[in-house]
Amino acid sequence: MAFITKEKFLSNEWISAYLYLIIGSIIFAVSDILFVVPYKLAPGGVYGIATVLNTMFSWKISYCTFAMEIPLVILGTIILGPRFGIKTIVSISIILFTVWIMETYISPGYAKVIADPMLNTIVAGVFYGISIGFIFKSRATSGGSDIIAMILAKYTKLSLGKLVMIVDGIIVLFTLVQPSETGAIGWEFAIYSLIIIYIEGKIIDMVVSGANYHKTVMIVSDQYESISSKIKNDLMRGATIFTGTGAYSGEEKKMVYSVMSRRELEILKLHIREVDPNAFVNVTEANEILGEGFKSLKEE
Repeated sequence: MAFITKEKFLSNEWISAYLYLIIGSIIFAVSDILFVVPYKLAPGGVYGIATVLNTMFSWKISYCTFAMEIPLVILGTIILGPRFGIKTIVSISIILFTVWIMETYISPGYAKVIADPMLNTIVAGVFYGISIGFIFKSRATSGGSDIIAMILAKYTKLSLGKLVMIVDGIIVLFTLVQPSETGAIGWEFAIYSLIIIYIEGKIIDMVVSGANYHKTVMIVSDQYESISSKIKNDLMRGATIFTGTGAYSGEEKKMVYSVMSRRELEILKLHIREVDPNAFVNVTEANEILGEGFKSLKEE
């Protein structure tokens, strides 16, 4: 999982990558100060730990993060090698500087912009997801828990995705040391933080891979010719016909495979219901589709 990329300087790809990086980093910093810190939330990462330290000891978010982020980058480079690239350093620097500006001059009191905690949590998750999605699209990482997870991945058999979840989950537990307004254990901080992480993950997927409007459909039917003709001529989509053998009956069967939008799928289902109501239809989410008629491989 390397984040070093070699876009040609000042090329369209280079400009696009750095625009994503700069915008994403600024949105992350603004979201943290406006929507996360005022409610004492810690949705993973070094900024989550910094929020807890700010709540407990009134230390500045930027100072706490700097004290953790820079050693992590150095340690990660020593253990993993130069895997992060200049863009990750740029992202970390922009976020740190923007957070310092905001908490010093713009929002020193960490006032709550949105009064309702749940609405604030939803907004925070959305903006966090957009910001990190933009950073990922630039082929960079915001550092923090990503670096910790990559170091742990080198010495364990767990996947990087699972390790990121474990690290962020442990960071969320730090919110329990913060007393709530009633003086009890602040379970609400942890719950809201977990909601942010969930929403953030969904938004990241949408930003990086696009909104999931397409479905993969596999149809086993004796009327495969009629179904494939409907897909090709009316829906203007491609289809592939496979030949297989039914494990139970031992009979040779034809299966039609295609990818289409939700709307097109509903039209196709009506047609299948008419020509073969006993057809076997399997529909799954198409998380990313590359190729003719969809996203070009050249964009990757």
